[in-house]
Amino acid sequence: MLGKLDLYRIFHIVCKCNSFSKAAQSLYMTQPAISQAMAQLEKDLGTYLFYRTPKGVTLTSEGEVLHDYVKSALGILEAGEGKMLEFQNLSTGRLRIGVGDTISRYYLLPTLEAFSKKYPGIKLKVLNGTTSEIVAYIKAGEADLGICNLPVQDEQLNVSACKEIHDIFVCGEKYKNMIERPVSLNFLMKMPLIFLERKANSRKYVEDYLKDQGFIISPEFELGSHELLLEFAKINLGIACVTKEFSEDYLGRGLVHEIPLQQPIPIRNIGICHLRSVPLSRAAEKFIQLIYS
Repeated sequence: MLGKLDLYRIFHIVCKCNSFSKAAQSLYMTQPAISQAMAQLEKDLGTYLFYRTPKGVTLTSEGEVLHDYVKSALGILEAGEGKMLEFQNLSTGRLRIGVGDTISRYYLLPTLEAFSKKYPGIKLKVLNGTTSEIVAYIKAGEADLGICNLPVQDEQLNVSACKEIHDIFVCGEKYKNMIERPVSLNFLMKMPLIFLERKANSRKYVEDYLKDQGFIISPEFELGSHELLLEFAKINLGIACVTKEFSEDYLGRGLVHEIPLQQPIPIRNIGICHLRSVPLSRAAEKFIQLIYS
């Protein structure tokens, strides 16, 4: 049975054609089917919509009023369908990404730039935060996906690794003599340590590893950004725990020096997180493809 929207679509075509037979040809339907559909619509609405003549049909005053509304409604629906096509073609839309400052600056910026150039119609929104804050954004529906320091363990999220990273300790010129040979964790723990603040996932990863080795850290400084870690180490305020991949400029210019460890900290990953229960948009899928390309 035809639904009410189908009846209105047929009604609109009949109005344009002023004929049941011409409307039938346009819609690839039979004329009796058109007549039956319009009779059903008139019955549902409790009024006559057409004057039927040997030359075709003309609208009653009620039919004219209804047609004005139907034209408007179908026009809005067509515009909506067109907008959905634009979303599928990535010519419009939005993508909300949760990411921390450090990962954004040292890892994600090239992908953001490439995506913006390739899909200029997609509006990007970047939400900054720690890993726990990014997870909260995703679960609250405020971010479509997040780029986080792993591990992230949450049954509601799909988590996939996208880049290996290494946690290392660095120092300035004052402690440079330490890099002549690998040092033990026991020796390192006696030095003034500089770490990120406690809520940082990368801090928690290293802290948990050291705890497994029997060490409880008590940093001299707990800072809010990766760059501050490097700056504090550079001016000899202590030994900083940093991400090697995000410290290449400082290491390459000799501003800080990596301290070799007898027991290197295990490799960890940056990962992509999104809700299991919500399908990714086309824009999100394309962004993830760019990350892996």
